[in-house]
Amino acid sequence: MSFSFDSIPNLSGYTALVTGANGGLGLETAKAFAAKGARVIMAARDLDKAAVAEKSILAVTPGADLEVISLDLGSLVSIAKTAAQVLSQHDRIDILVNNAGLMALPEQATSDGFEMQFGVNHLGHWALTAQLMPALLAAPKARVVTVTSTAHHMGKAVDPKNPHLRGNYSPWKAYGQSKLANYHFAQGLEKQFKKAGLPAMSLLAHPGLSQTDLQSRTLREGASNTLGGLSHKAADVIGMSADVGAMPQLRAATDPTAQGGQFYAPRFMNSGAAVRRPLLRPGSRKAITTLWAVSERETGLAMVV
Repeated sequence: MSFSFDSIPNLSGYTALVTGANGGLGLETAKAFAAKGARVIMAARDLDKAAVAEKSILAVTPGADLEVISLDLGSLVSIAKTAAQVLSQHDRIDILVNNAGLMALPEQATSDGFEMQFGVNHLGHWALTAQLMPALLAAPKARVVTVTSTAHHMGKAVDPKNPHLRGNYSPWKAYGQSKLANYHFAQGLEKQFKKAGLPAMSLLAHPGLSQTDLQSRTLREGASNTLGGLSHKAADVIGMSADVGAMPQLRAATDPTAQGGQFYAPRFMNSGAAVRRPLLRPGSRKAITTLWAVSERETGLAMVV
C-alpha cells in the first residue's frame, strides 16, 4: 500500500521543527504535521512569507499548534539565536526536518564566508542540529530527517582543502556537493546514534521533481544556464505537486515501521509514491569522516550525542 497523508499516525504530544517551512515542501510538511496534531515550529528566514504560510495552515486546520521562528541558515549567529530560543521554550524536539535549501545559484557567500549552497544546505543544518541535540535526545525516540536530491549522484565528496570551491566554482557542482553532503550527514549521524546506543534515528529523503519555488529561484538569481532552464520547465510540466513531493520526508519522519539510516524517495527516481530506497554511494565511510572534520572546523561546533 502506498504511503499517503492517511498513513501518517496521530502526532498529538509531538513537537516538530521544519526548516524552510514558509513554502514548498517545508510548508506541506508542516501542514501535515499540524493536521495530525503535532506542535509545529515553522523555521524560516522570510517571516512575511512564513506568516502567510501559517495562515494557510490555520485555514485548513483551525486551532493548529504553530510557532513561527526566525532562522537564517546562512548565518551562524542567527542559527545560534534560533537554537537558544527553541531550547528555552521546548523541553524536547521529536522530529527535526532539515528541509530548507538552495539550488544552483551563482557564486556567493554566507555571512560567515561559506560558499552559499554548502553553507546553507549542509553547514547551516549541521549547526542547527548540533545545537538542538539536547532537545532531540530528550525525546523518547527523536527523528532527524535530512532532505537531499537526486543531484547527490553528480556531487563529489567535500575536499577538506577547498570545501567552498574557491577558484573552482560552478552552480551545479556546488549544488551536487551540498546534496551529497546532506546524504553523508544523514548516514554519519545515524552511525553516531547507533554507536552511542541511543534511540534517536537519522533518516534521509529526497522529493524527486516537485513543483516548488526551488527552480524558479535558480532562474531569478541568474543561474539561467541550459540545465537550470530545463529543470524549471520539467518541474512545471511533469513535476509532482508539493504535497506529493513532500511524502518521502513525511514518511521518513512518521512511518512507524521506518528505521534509522533508511532512505525514502519516489518510486521512479523523480516521481511516484514514497518508497524506501537503498543507499548506494560506495566509499562513504571516508567521505563521512572528512565531512565531520570539515563541518566541525568550519562551524566550530561538534556533533555531540
